[in-house]
Amino acid sequence: MMCLRRLASVLVVAGAFHSSVAQAAALTTPALTGPLAANANPFSLDAGDFGNIYVTGAISGLAMFQSNYSQAPGDTQSLIDLTNAQISVQKTEGFFQFYVQAGQYATPSLGLPYQRATTASAAFGAIPVAYAKIAPTDNFNIMAGKLPTLIGAEYTFSFQNINIERGLLWNQEPAISRGVQANYILGPVTFSLSLNDGAYTNKYNQLSGLIAYAVSSTDTISAVGSGVLGTVSNPLAPVANQSVYNLIWTHLDGPWLITPYIQYTEVPTIGAFPSTSSWSGAILANYAFDSNWSLGGRAEYIAQDGGFDPMLYGHDSSALSVTVTPTYQYKVFFARADFSYVRADSPSFFSSQGFPGPGFGRSGDNTDQERVMLEVGILF
Repeated sequence: MMCLRRLASVLVVAGAFHSSVAQAAALTTPALTGPLAANANPFSLDAGDFGNIYVTGAISGLAMFQSNYSQAPGDTQSLIDLTNAQISVQKTEGFFQFYVQAGQYATPSLGLPYQRATTASAAFGAIPVAYAKIAPTDNFNIMAGKLPTLIGAEYTFSFQNINIERGLLWNQEPAISRGVQANYILGPVTFSLSLNDGAYTNKYNQLSGLIAYAVSSTDTISAVGSGVLGTVSNPLAPVANQSVYNLIWTHLDGPWLITPYIQYTEVPTIGAFPSTSSWSGAILANYAFDSNWSLGGRAEYIAQDGGFDPMLYGHDSSALSVTVTPTYQYKVFFARADFSYVRADSPSFFSSQGFPGPGFGRSGDNTDQERVMLEVGILF
């Protein structure tokens, strides 16, 4: 599919770096991993000497049914909701470039209570991504503003990914950070370095870096990491002190896109809260049958060692997930379905003491959750 051919030129750079030449040809921002493909003929405005201004966007909604829903506001057994009503305005050429993405969005994710778009959009505001870019050359640029994270193999918004929902590993990663980022391409190697506020903490003490090496025309290996410089004083926000490290392999060959990766996270001891770490792994894959139909999938496993991590299910807990996503796209229209299953090794201590447990269901003591989602929309 067209989106897979685009991805070949920007493999595993987390949507953060594209040369001005590549962007002018393909509008690779916002990044799409596939199977969905961006509008091949985006709307543009000729701003004279300033250059072309491109306007694109995504409008989509979903219907969902799930088992063992929680007591969280808006989380019900079945619902209909908006997933994207977003517009993107960008300049992709010249010394000065910019990108602004605005609108409303939902960020459905496995293993977490569903948040409706009206609630989820508050996380990063009505303008979730916005940055200015200075590009002295095609191989070097500096970006500043609200930036997509370098961490992980999945993006924040549903239309950007193989699956409608984000995965268990994504739940532990920062999504969007405020800060500054430098990017440099040297032959087959891409370097990115960012000083930012990590998990949107408004504390600019997180250092993130990425090295991506294009081993061949079909394979790229990336090492990614993010660590805190010092500690954030609030012990009730352990994610603010979390370090995250990835090793990602992307294989793109013909109809196949395969991305296995492993992830390690660590939160140091903060006050009375003991240190926590986790190891996890995932395989994301997509097979394009033709220019319209594809089948995507994701399998994950994550295990925690330690006592306090709100992204998992309690002391020394673990979880696994499987997601299958058939997708159909015709020009700018798309329709797809998610069939997902999550199983958590969730202690029932909390619910036995009269408190909601860290698992699924109204009492938090269920260990399984199934979801079926249908998403339809357009990419204009």
